[in-house]
Amino acid sequence: MSYVDTNGRAFVIEAARPTDLPVLAQLYLDVRRQTMTWLTPDRFRYEDFASDAAGETIQVARAVNDEILGFISVWPADNFIHMLYVREASQGAGVGAALLKALPGWQSRVYRLKCLVKNSRAKAFYLRHGFVVTGAGTSEEGDYEDMVTVVARA
Repeated sequence: MSYVDTNGRAFVIEAARPTDLPVLAQLYLDVRRQTMTWLTPDRFRYEDFASDAAGETIQVARAVNDEILGFISVWPADNFIHMLYVREASQGAGVGAALLKALPGWQSRVYRLKCLVKNSRAKAFYLRHGFVVTGAGTSEEGDYEDMVTVVARA
């Protein structure tokens, strides 16, 4: 399916290709360093992506020039959204929303995730897209909130 972001840029959502993995690893590294400013940047490594995404289903938002604008990874056994990362230049342009809506059964299936409390922009995004907070915990990156989707959302 084709989409157009708020900047007028056309893109598609599709399964990640094996050749995408180095780009995804770099995007994962860059966005975490840009977003998680409460942690030291050297905490994050390029190699993290391979282990963090192991066994997950990965979809990418790909521009017509083949540039990857963002990606979402899901642990399919329990509909757990492990990662949703969008290139800084494409944040706020509808790419993240399109990645969510492209998930199998988005309108009827319950998805869950953990959102770091200090990442208030991400939390606001998830709340706008049908998630509610159901619990809390602590991780190496800081406190987080468990969030799940409410069925019957657009």
